[in-house]
Amino acid sequence: MRLLGRRRFLPIFTTQFLGAFNDNLFKTSMVLFATYQVYSDPKVETQFNALATGLFILPFFLLSALSGQLADTRDKAGIVRIVKTAEIGIMVAGGAGLLLPSIPLMLAAVLAMGVHSTFFGPIKYAILPQHLEPDEVLGGTGLVEAGTYISILAGTILAGFISPKEATMIVLGVALLGWFAGRQVPPAPPLHEEHTFDWHIVRASVRLVNATMHIPRLFLAICAISFFWTIGAVLIIEFPPLVKNVLTSDQQVASLFLAVFSVGVAIGSVAINRLLKGQVSARYAPGSVIAMAGFILLLYAVARSWIGDHPGQLYDIHEFVRHPSALVLLIALLGVAVTGGMFVVPLYAFLTTTVDKDQTARTVAANNIVNSGAMVVGSLLAFTLSALGVLAVDQLLMVTGMCFVSAWLAWKLHLACD
Repeated sequence: MRLLGRRRFLPIFTTQFLGAFNDNLFKTSMVLFATYQVYSDPKVETQFNALATGLFILPFFLLSALSGQLADTRDKAGIVRIVKTAEIGIMVAGGAGLLLPSIPLMLAAVLAMGVHSTFFGPIKYAILPQHLEPDEVLGGTGLVEAGTYISILAGTILAGFISPKEATMIVLGVALLGWFAGRQVPPAPPLHEEHTFDWHIVRASVRLVNATMHIPRLFLAICAISFFWTIGAVLIIEFPPLVKNVLTSDQQVASLFLAVFSVGVAIGSVAINRLLKGQVSARYAPGSVIAMAGFILLLYAVARSWIGDHPGQLYDIHEFVRHPSALVLLIALLGVAVTGGMFVVPLYAFLTTTVDKDQTARTVAANNIVNSGAMVVGSLLAFTLSALGVLAVDQLLMVTGMCFVSAWLAWKLHLACD
């Protein structure tokens, strides 16, 4: 926690915190608006959420190679200032979409937010080994992850309790604060001179992934992280229609559902750092994601047996928490998130400590390409299953199976590195 008092860490932490808050306030406001006020078909609601998720992720798949090259060959602090300036314009467009309202404009803003996050993503991790001591990197990574999910929590909760007009005003204000915080990030110049820059998106992406994935521990870490974020993407897609159509609850409960998930990942991120005592190790990862599968099965069982008291009416948040099954449901949800956080943080630390400091941004970018490709596939799978009539609650069983694949990959990584 002492890092939060240091200028070499606090500005980048604050910039990331505000950016994640803004992204999630806008995205959650948009999804809840569409789920509860625009559509009334569970199938269409799930498909819209999958489309929004896919559009946000797509730039990571297409542009991460360029963002990694930029972060390794330009001053990272300078890139932060550029992307935070762009965020102001994106939020103007997104706010206009909420106010009109205009679904195409909102989706365009989500796509632009994905581009913004693609170019900021490698920096928030790659800058840490450059500004922090080696024994501070895992702690710094954990704080960034915890801060990210706390900001997601705040944005997600707030979205369920405010109007589109209020959301617009807030995202614009926070974008301005993020611009100011980004200007305080200390310089982080490239660590070596490089004169070549490949602007060909496909060729650069293939080269970047090939240059990274041939290292066994990086290959295993990236694959495990990819399965984790695919799981996370599918869960986030399913939560709003699950809450509305299975748990018969309103948008404030949907916001609570997403918030509990976010705070749980933050708790898991900090807890694993305490358990590992600063050591970069995957020894707890397999057990964590197997426990995650168990909690998902519990969540499925409770949701499947859920009985609403008033057919045709939605619970508000006060009625929801008084439901006899609500406590077990929330415990299962929190367990999913905590074990997920414990699983993924050490794997990110592998990415930033296994390679030379001048290659960390590209390593994170390669990870983003593979992760985002897997998440797009997950979004398409959720979209397709919904189109085929598979209910959101039943798709949780697919997620459980994916946890065991992640556990196997994490076990291989543990054997290879620990």
